[in-house]
Amino acid sequence: MIYGARSLKLLFALVLCAGMAMAGCDKKAGSAPPPPLPEVVVVTVQPQSLPTTFEYVGQTVGSREVEVRARVSGILERWNYREGAEVAAGESLFTIDPTPYRAALAKAEAALAGAEATHSMTSRNAARIKPLWEAELVSQKEYQDTLSAEQISEANVKAARAAVTEARLNLSYTRVEAPIPGITSRALKSEGSLVDAQQTLLTTISQIDPIHVLFSFTEAEHLKFTRAISEGRLTLPKDGKFDVALKLADGSEYDRPGKVDFTDVRIDSNTGTIQARAVVPNPKKILRSGQFVRVRLSGAVRPGAIVIPQRAVLEGPNSKMVLTVNAQGVVEPRPVQVGDWSGEDWLITDGLKPGDRVIVDGMVKARPGAPVKIAEAPAANPANPVAAPNASPAAKP
Repeated sequence: MIYGARSLKLLFALVLCAGMAMAGCDKKAGSAPPPPLPEVVVVTVQPQSLPTTFEYVGQTVGSREVEVRARVSGILERWNYREGAEVAAGESLFTIDPTPYRAALAKAEAALAGAEATHSMTSRNAARIKPLWEAELVSQKEYQDTLSAEQISEANVKAARAAVTEARLNLSYTRVEAPIPGITSRALKSEGSLVDAQQTLLTTISQIDPIHVLFSFTEAEHLKFTRAISEGRLTLPKDGKFDVALKLADGSEYDRPGKVDFTDVRIDSNTGTIQARAVVPNPKKILRSGQFVRVRLSGAVRPGAIVIPQRAVLEGPNSKMVLTVNAQGVVEPRPVQVGDWSGEDWLITDGLKPGDRVIVDGMVKARPGAPVKIAEAPAANPANPVAAPNASPAAKP
C-alpha cells in the first residue's frame, strides 16, 4: 500500500509538471507575431496629355487618273509608247490613220481659197458701184444688193476659215497624246482596230507622285469622335490635318509621311461610311494604284487622359473592374469604363480619379476588404499613343 501511494504521488507530480509545461508552450505560441501582409504593386492615377492615333485600312489611287480616248474615229495605225512606262505630258501614245483627215484639211483649205476669191470680187464690185450710186447712176437697190453680196462673202470666208481650223484640229487628233505625266497601263486596242471618237478607251494614265490613299470610317465612329471633341476629351491637330503613316502589305513601314487633305461631308447611303483621303509623296514609285495599306493617323491629343496597365483590368460579373487600395491600405474593387488601348496601357473613361492607387501586380494575393502592403510601380509611359481603330478621322464638323 505504501508503494502504491508513492507511485500515485509521483504520477500526479509528473502530470502537474506536464500541464505547467504545456501552459508555458501555449503562452509562448500566443506571443508569436502575426503573418506578414501580402505585398502588391500599385500605380497612382495621374491625368496626362496622351498622343492619340487612329488606324484604318486604305487603298492607294493615283492623284490624277485619266482615261485616254480617241477624239476622232479611224483605224488605229500604231502604238507610240511602251506599256507600263512613265510618259510625259504631250507625249504621243497612239497614231490613228491620218490620211482621210489630211484630205479633209485640203478640201477645207480649197473651200477657204474659193470663199476668199469670192469675197475679193464682191469687195471690188462694192468699191466700184459706190461712186456710181453717189452720182445716182445706179439704183439704190442695185447698190444695196452689191453691199449684201460683199457681207455674205465675208461671212463665207469666216466659215471656211473655221472649217479649216476644225479640219486641222481633227488631223492633229490623229496623234493621241498623254494629257498628264504618269504611268501608263496596257493598251486596250491592238493596231488595226477601228476606234470611235469619244467612245473607245485606249489606255489609262495614273499620276502616282504624290499618290492618294482612300479610307473610310463609319457614321458611329464619326459620332463618337465628334462627341469626344465637343466634351473636351480630344483635340485635333491644326486645321484638322492629321499626319499619316502607312504600313505596307509585308508589314514594313513606308518611309514617307503624308497628310489628310480631304474628308467628305456626306455619308454613303450604301455603306454607311464617310470617305477620307490622304496625300503621300511617292518619288521612288514604290506605291502603285490599287495597293491595300494600313493608314495610321496621328496628331490628335487626349488632354487629362487616365491610363493604367492592361493587366490591372479584370473582368467583373457585369463590367470591367480594377482593385484599388484606399487610404487605410485596404483593398477595394472598383468598376471602370474602358476606352482604347495605349500600347500596353488601357484608357479609362470612367471609374477612376486622380490619386487613386490601382493594383497592377500581386492581385492574386489581394482580397477585397483585406489590408495589403504597397509598393509603388513606375508611372505609365505617356509617350505611348492610343491606338483607336473605332474613332473617326474627320475634320471638326
